[in-house]
Amino acid sequence: MKKTLTLTLAALALTVSSAFGEMLPTYKIGAYTDVESAKSKLSAAGFEVVGTYPSFDKGTTILYTNSAMKADAAKEDRGFAGVGRILVDSEHNQVHIANPVYFNTAFLQKDYDAGTANATLASLKKAFGTLKDSEDAFDSSKLAGYHFMMGMPYYEDMDIVGEGITAELVAKAKAAKGTTAVINLGGDRYLAFVELDKRTNGFVKKIGTQNSELLPWAVLIEGGKAKALNAKYFIAVSYPLLTMGEFMGIATMPDAITKNLQKIFK
Repeated sequence: MKKTLTLTLAALALTVSSAFGEMLPTYKIGAYTDVESAKSKLSAAGFEVVGTYPSFDKGTTILYTNSAMKADAAKEDRGFAGVGRILVDSEHNQVHIANPVYFNTAFLQKDYDAGTANATLASLKKAFGTLKDSEDAFDSSKLAGYHFMMGMPYYEDMDIVGEGITAELVAKAKAAKGTTAVINLGGDRYLAFVELDKRTNGFVKKIGTQNSELLPWAVLIEGGKAKALNAKYFIAVSYPLLTMGEFMGIATMPDAITKNLQKIFK
């Protein structure tokens, strides 16, 4: 009887593990270091630091890339994976790193390359030392199809916030007040990091500044279109522990973000 019960439990465990994927941490967390030291560590690890942004009073987002990251992102609608984000956070006394395995799984969809993502993560571990997993996490097998709930947008449901000649859209992004960086991902494809209005930016203080490296907002410019991840998607995938009540507390922000972006590219 005991043996039968053990075999039954083992079979159940196998069924559950095959039905659900690994829980991927959204972020990796390391010991605090200041912004200049963090930039130096990234450069020493072979990354190009492309910009910094004060994402909240005591936090600074560092944007970084390398040739492998840009090559993976050099496909239609995949450009958001071309640049990584790190939050140097003196409020929580930590370095908070957007996990490239998590976000590349979400953003590259069927084009996801585990080799590049794991190599990026390995380089980050070498640069910043021991990294622990964040409590924020999501099922890896469902991440490419992530949405907050029924009726909410998926990755592919991007907002078109501007249309025209690509070079002119790039020029508008560069000319916008507060733009942190505009990176060429290869050919006629660019990723711009633009500033939202101060009032709009404030949503991170309502739902948790610890994940505020989602600022500045990214806009993919390619094929004569300026595309932004729908805010309802990007906020939710960046805050996978967000409750419905917390989401409703910033209910006006997604539309405000879209309007902010449309002003830049009008």
